[in-house]
Amino acid sequence: MEAALIGFPLKPSLLNPFPRGFTSSPPGRRDLRKLAAVAPKKSILVPKDHLDDGVGRENEKEELSRESYNALIQSHCAKGRLDRSLHLLSRMEAAGMRPSTACYARLVYALGRTGRTLEADAVFREMKWSGHRLTSKEYNALLGGFLRKGQLLMADRLLVEMGKEGIDRNRETYLLLLDSYVHSGRLEDTWWVLGEMKEKGFWLDSFVYSKIIRLYRDNGMWKKAMSLVVEMHELGIEPDVRMYNGMIDTFGKYGQLDEAVKIFEKMQSTGLKPDIMTWNALIRWHCKAGDLKHALGFFAKMQEAGLYPDPKIFVNIINRLGERGRWDEMKKLFEGMKYRGLRESGIIYSILVDIYGQYGTFHNAEECVAALKAEGMQVSASIYCVLANAYAQQGLCEQTLRVLQLMEADGIEPNLIMLNLLMNAFGIAGRHFEAMAVFEHIKESGISPDVVTYCTLMKAFMRGKKYEQVPIIYKEMEHAGCTPDRKAREMLHNASSICEQRGGFSTNSKTFL
Repeated sequence: MEAALIGFPLKPSLLNPFPRGFTSSPPGRRDLRKLAAVAPKKSILVPKDHLDDGVGRENEKEELSRESYNALIQSHCAKGRLDRSLHLLSRMEAAGMRPSTACYARLVYALGRTGRTLEADAVFREMKWSGHRLTSKEYNALLGGFLRKGQLLMADRLLVEMGKEGIDRNRETYLLLLDSYVHSGRLEDTWWVLGEMKEKGFWLDSFVYSKIIRLYRDNGMWKKAMSLVVEMHELGIEPDVRMYNGMIDTFGKYGQLDEAVKIFEKMQSTGLKPDIMTWNALIRWHCKAGDLKHALGFFAKMQEAGLYPDPKIFVNIINRLGERGRWDEMKKLFEGMKYRGLRESGIIYSILVDIYGQYGTFHNAEECVAALKAEGMQVSASIYCVLANAYAQQGLCEQTLRVLQLMEADGIEPNLIMLNLLMNAFGIAGRHFEAMAVFEHIKESGISPDVVTYCTLMKAFMRGKKYEQVPIIYKEMEHAGCTPDRKAREMLHNASSICEQRGGFSTNSKTFL
């Protein structure tokens, strides 16, 4: 896959604001038969313990049995070697053999998991045309890929196809939909899923309720979120750690820090052990409220428990300490972490501190990624997101874009989160045209923008003093089925007030759509 991000001009023209070469072009449906050379003669059976890199590569040069092909394809999928899996699939078909249903399903799941949804769909169609009897399990494997990448239109079409084929939606299907709709802020769609689950008799456990609480929290309905706790109690459902985390996060987001701490104490009194999400929420919201004393106190207690925060939380701590010029305290904090516990966490935090200018060592993305790899770390998509966010928060657009390029060069397709971060970087730098270009690219890629996407774009236009465009973006967000959160409503109110003071909207305010 070509890393076409490298060719993206940072100042697009008005005639062509967003070149199609921004990211890798969709792989399309591969003709799997053209990917492989004709296999030689001798047929052997590969033992499971020979599926390592060395022996596996040697055995793949031989003509394999159907069982061996199936085993090798699934083994490569499990290890993330999807191109080799597709290569073997094409060889297998060229030899006149068809994979098993389990092998097909594993490949569809693995491709969807890594964002290669068009290839996943092509393999799924081939599995269907080959006469395999498909169940909800196979459909869910593809559905999950579409939903994770935000391709909601493709997901809806697949659900319609399930109905036409007489495939019943099971609990896993609804949980996939629920997770996607909550994440993208689609309140009405979430209620529809819950209604379907209740109508069909699927049980609602604390996992489902925690998802609903998250959605209510994001839409400013924190009192309604707390009413769910009463409903759970009436149904005899005991809150678990995830549920308590949702409540702590909800109170924290709306400044009810005392209530958040009470929930935390109640959670401990019931014998439940706080996890990384619990500590992250307490630290994040105390940092946002400017209460560094308590934030650092929770940070110290978390370390005593043998846990380390998400790097994004550490960015918040660095940012707050940096704003107050407390670099010595930051250095002491970092040195204490460096020699206590997880080596990988220490490396990540070291890089983040460098990004924020404490040591002045790493000023670009290449050096950061190279430093991580030099320490033997496998830079995952989540780490790339952390690095991109660190640069984006400072408005360093070129470095944020470079992280995306490096991510794609490593074979990881940029997802909606990464593109939102890039849009945010342009917005902070006051480059709203580029932010809009990223937004257009998201839509052209078949990815459905979520609430964060629209809010980030609104914020970019607010910073660019293009207030007349904010209501238009808000209306498009509603039209797309995303429920505006409190932040979006506040920006709409502020932009509308400024426009009224200026004498109404300008005549060219509809140019966004």
